[in-house]
Amino acid sequence: MLRRTFVSFTLIAAALVAAPAMAQTAKDFPMSTPSSTGRVPVDGVEIYYEIHGNGPPLVLLHGGVTPSTTFGAPLEAMAKTQQVIAIHLRGHGHSSDSEAPWSGEVMADDVAAVLRHLGLSKARVMGYSLGAAVALQVAIRHPDLVEKLVSVSVAFSTEGDYPEVRQAFAEMTGKAAAIGQQLAASPLAALYPGVDWERVMRKSAAMNQPERDWSEAIKTIKAPTLLVFADADSIRPEHMVAFWKLLGGGQRDAGLDGSQRPASQLSILPGTTHYSVIEAPLLIEAATAFLRQ
Repeated sequence: MLRRTFVSFTLIAAALVAAPAMAQTAKDFPMSTPSSTGRVPVDGVEIYYEIHGNGPPLVLLHGGVTPSTTFGAPLEAMAKTQQVIAIHLRGHGHSSDSEAPWSGEVMADDVAAVLRHLGLSKARVMGYSLGAAVALQVAIRHPDLVEKLVSVSVAFSTEGDYPEVRQAFAEMTGKAAAIGQQLAASPLAALYPGVDWERVMRKSAAMNQPERDWSEAIKTIKAPTLLVFADADSIRPEHMVAFWKLLGGGQRDAGLDGSQRPASQLSILPGTTHYSVIEAPLLIEAATAFLRQ
């Protein structure tokens, strides 16, 4: 039912939220039960988190608008081998918000505050779309906290987005009220009753419209990183390669024994898009294998 409801503004949310996240009811895409939950006060907001599973700590950061897709089957799969700390970004899900504008930098500081609250000196960090942008900023701003990084479907600069994606963000502010009303009448409203959906769309638009270029900062990332993209992503393929090169990849042949491989890795998943890559079994396989190394 929701798939038909939201198909009319899928492009408006392009590069921000996976369409399947809005297309699933709680019954269609159940979320696992956490072993514990908590809230951490940070600069006037409360950041909500859940803990699932056992093993090395893995921070999992969701895509824009709704945590439900990332925190459904992908979370359950990752929690089989990791202690997943699922954080709801400010203004999303069960976290509160303030009047302050959103940014990847601000949200990264929120994530760092949660980790320090939990007494964790280091963790793996995995993010999708908006969550991947935040994960990158955690690695840039708080490098001591990041053991390994998995970045799924995000560009390091706005030049990496296709023109229609940039146009969608330009139009989002004017359509925020209409989209917000549709979301407020959807099962997502029952899943996350405290969310002001129009506000989410307006602040998402404001966050994503300015030009950005994190290329110099990306070069400073020391944590081994897995970049994952869809083969039909909202991000241009030449940008994926440029991203890989910023992390030291694509510089030379790895050698017969592979000894010259860079510490970071690149994976482009076949048959996926920006909106479906988070659900792909290959994503879980690639991320699990990388984190196991």
